[in-house]
Amino acid sequence: MPPLARRDVRNLVRKLGADARPSQQRETLESIADLSVCGGDRDSLVAIAAAGAIPPLEQLLESGSGAEVQHAAAAALANLSKTDENVGIIASAGAIPPLVQLLGSGSTHEVQRCAAAALNNLAVYPEIAVTIVGAGAIPPLVQMLGHGSESEVRRGVAAALHNLAGNNALSADAIADAGAIPPLVKMLSRGSTARMQQHAAKALWALATTPENKVAIATAGGIPPLVQLLSQPESQHAAAGALTRLAVNANNKAAIAAAVAIPPLVRMLAAGSPAPARQSAAAALGILAQTTEIVAFIASAGGIPALVQLLLSGPDDLTKQAVSQVLTALSHNNAENRAAIVAAHANLLRGMERLGMN
Repeated sequence: MPPLARRDVRNLVRKLGADARPSQQRETLESIADLSVCGGDRDSLVAIAAAGAIPPLEQLLESGSGAEVQHAAAAALANLSKTDENVGIIASAGAIPPLVQLLGSGSTHEVQRCAAAALNNLAVYPEIAVTIVGAGAIPPLVQMLGHGSESEVRRGVAAALHNLAGNNALSADAIADAGAIPPLVKMLSRGSTARMQQHAAKALWALATTPENKVAIATAGGIPPLVQLLSQPESQHAAAGALTRLAVNANNKAAIAAAVAIPPLVRMLAAGSPAPARQSAAAALGILAQTTEIVAFIASAGGIPALVQLLLSGPDDLTKQAVSQVLTALSHNNAENRAAIVAAHANLLRGMERLGMN
């Protein structure tokens, strides 16, 4: 941020005082919000906070400020909370309780969206996630998943729930108990945007840590749409991660295979797939391969060449472990599969040698 802009911020902050007129506060907030968006880079966001903008922004979140002022204040905090340096300042300023209050049905959709975005950024940090949950954020966030909310609001809420559930097992239970699983499963449908599907899949992945939640997600119909998302580049990593956790349950494992998950999981192992997608697909197949019947599906779907190729590509340790588990399961008491593994290994090595010679 250039020096002039920094001076501008300090001057703007002085205009946010309690004695300022509402119209002046609104104009000043909009200017600060614009600076936080247009500056955008880390140094600009840190400079805005260093100029003392956060405490008055927190004060203007209060209900007496009016919807337009609250919206502008929440929008500014949503942008400022994108940097590590600002997160602690925002939490220490006491912004979390009023942000949670803005999630209520009395707020406009725009105010709710900005408040949820700010809380989502803050919830990345485990100690702050605990504070957010303690402030009562889970019930209103889950309520905002309903179809009465705009799609962008629901996407932001799913992202926030993912962070809250991922950072605390008790939060995951509380989110499920508040009724989040059915609306999150509905967000996986084709009627949702790709980003909504992605964040819903991430949230369900984070929630699928307990036996009860594994059953609840399956009961809500979550397995078929998660399997469908395995073919969507934006969501396949999260979908495979969720299915990996769900597959620990024996009934879910059978349902995942019945939903024809094996072919897309095998395709995700290909060299052109992103590394996280390949890792989560290998992990899912590692769990699914613990059932004899599913091992046959993996082999018939072309899993052996894909697994051997992935193993020879030098994957990370977790992926290597998962691939080894699947190949071990495929070769157990099955001479045909063992021969296919050896042949695939030899063919790939010959191909690599030819490429090396070229």
